[in-house]
Amino acid sequence: MTTDIWDPGVYRRYAAERQRPFFDLVGRVAAENPEYVVDLGCGTGELTATLCRRWPGAAVHGIDSSPAMLAKAPPGPTFEVGDIREWRPPRPVDVIVSNAVLQWVPGHRDLVRRWVGYLAGDGWLAFQVPGNFDAPSHVLIRELCRTKWRAELGDLVREAPVGTPEEYLDLLAGAGCAVDAWETTYLHVLQGEDAVLNWVKGTALRPMLDRLPPGRREEFLTDCARVLGEAYPRKPYGTPFPFRRIFVVAHR
Repeated sequence: MTTDIWDPGVYRRYAAERQRPFFDLVGRVAAENPEYVVDLGCGTGELTATLCRRWPGAAVHGIDSSPAMLAKAPPGPTFEVGDIREWRPPRPVDVIVSNAVLQWVPGHRDLVRRWVGYLAGDGWLAFQVPGNFDAPSHVLIRELCRTKWRAELGDLVREAPVGTPEEYLDLLAGAGCAVDAWETTYLHVLQGEDAVLNWVKGTALRPMLDRLPPGRREEFLTDCARVLGEAYPRKPYGTPFPFRRIFVVAHR
């Protein structure tokens, strides 16, 4: 992909809700004094910086494919623009973290198996992926892309690209790891108009919005707002938005 589809401002709109799974994930990593920690697909790097506070003696490094995201990176860790599929560490890694990234990577099961081989002898691999591809937020978008938008967006439709906790357990246990795999459904309460639309504009809709010219983009967003507003009605206290996520922590 030659264009940078990630908009840090849009992605940060519901920052607290997006950050919570990261802390739930790394909270299950029991590394005590790691020397080298890598965050693959680190986005703006704000969460990467928290790893410096968690492990102050570690060299913490973040990698992301988006220059726009990394332009917002804070001091503390080191960062580089790169493709996590091509990443090769210069030395064994004590902790590898990948938060809400692997759903974008075809063939990521082979990739995580390769990452296990990059771990130090007492190393940890921790990743989290969305597991809500059968939720209305995704099903309705897929249906839209198969209707009047088929010619422009039909090839962007993705069925569930991630596995189950059981699948990742089997994969990584087979690679010689002790594995903790689980799922959690968060019930976010989103504030503002068109709350679910604004959430998916920062994630699931990015390839579609990048593809469409401005006029068609607004028309597509209007269609999305209509179907998502019906599926997720706004309440007096906000918009309830169930979001399933899958977590895996593997210890070598």
